[in-house]
Amino acid sequence: MSSAEQPSKSYSWGPEKGSMKFEGQDVLIFWIESAMKSFLDTIEEVSGDDAANVVMETAGFRMGQIVSDFFKGDHSETVVHNLPAIYASAGWMEMEVVAVSEKEKTATIRFKNSWEYKINALQGKTTIGAFIPGHLAGTLTDLFDENVGYRIDKSQLQGDEYDEVSYFPSNKSPIENIHEYTRLQEQKQIQRLEAMVNERTKKLANMVKEISSPIIPVLEDIVVVPLLGKYDEVRANDMFYRTMQNLPAYQSNYLILDLTGLDEIIDEYTISLIHRFTSTTSLLGTKCIIVGISPQLGMKITDANFDLKGIDCFSTLKHAIHFALAQEGKQIIG
Repeated sequence: MSSAEQPSKSYSWGPEKGSMKFEGQDVLIFWIESAMKSFLDTIEEVSGDDAANVVMETAGFRMGQIVSDFFKGDHSETVVHNLPAIYASAGWMEMEVVAVSEKEKTATIRFKNSWEYKINALQGKTTIGAFIPGHLAGTLTDLFDENVGYRIDKSQLQGDEYDEVSYFPSNKSPIENIHEYTRLQEQKQIQRLEAMVNERTKKLANMVKEISSPIIPVLEDIVVVPLLGKYDEVRANDMFYRTMQNLPAYQSNYLILDLTGLDEIIDEYTISLIHRFTSTTSLLGTKCIIVGISPQLGMKITDANFDLKGIDCFSTLKHAIHFALAQEGKQIIG
């Protein structure tokens, strides 16, 4: 297409068939202040302003690449100079090409009263929309055969007479931006989930601490401390210290250490915890009785050279309670 040529304005309207064509392509009409505004409002309402901006810029960029396909083989500077007539005839905006250089892959373009500006003004926005700048970036990217970015130099929404945008080679494109935005949102979601998990874990850990060292008074002078599950160093230490701190308040003569609920896999922390209980309770004037030693635990205790001499052991809690009562000269009748 030469610089003297103007793009043809071939319209075809078939209301009886519900069709309208421009330059041989199907087109449709939207009311800017109502339908298009409602369309953009909905996108922003659903996805948020930041996401909507990235989506609009990317959609504009891709549509710009489609526009450039119509001019494959034409001189790029000539095509750019013909763009104002094309967009004006389509009702998009009043457009002026201030400068363009195919060699430098640059351009400066002004547009005034664009459909996007009209919608943004109705929305009360103060910054230029991303669709049209991104759209022209996409067109120039394919025309120059090099990725083109842009910079907003002037904006009608900020009181300038027109929007002015500078285009130049760039190593980023809206296509990459939307992928980066998606990854960023995924990372933010992961961080939110991690924060939720950490908070829930913290609450559960506090709950475990509360229930991991229960002292259960069963009868006068007798308390039961059950060991449950598996113990690591942190849980074993917490269990021991919390129990020892609370035990004097019960003024009990007997502490029954119930091992029935221990995990089948017994490690050094569990053995050490049992040993600490049996050796420390006597210092507080409380006699320790053990119940529920499994065969596996018995072998572990033997392998660890843990001497149970002097410690009364029973198979069930019932037997231990009866024993403790007998030592006090008491018994359960009934």
